[in-house]
Amino acid sequence: MTSKNIQLHSINDVKEFVNTATLADFEIDLVSGRYTVDAKSIMGIFSLDLSKPITVVANCDEAKSAEFFAKIAAYVVE
Repeated sequence: MTSKNIQLHSINDVKEFVNTATLADFEIDLVSGRYTVDAKSIMGIFSLDLSKPITVVANCDEAKSAEFFAKIAAYVVE
């Protein structure tokens, strides 16, 4: 399990992120405060507060998570 913070600034960012997450063959969660949603659910993402960073949790091995986070590098914030 690996996690990083991301920021989704626009509707297009959300759509592109969901498209990328949907291609993954493992579970990906988004955590914002006390809420956790499926990263492959566009409706779930829109239920979160997108004005601040969200934590992405990839539930897989290190190699798969590294590949996934490389694909979403444009959204990762430190």
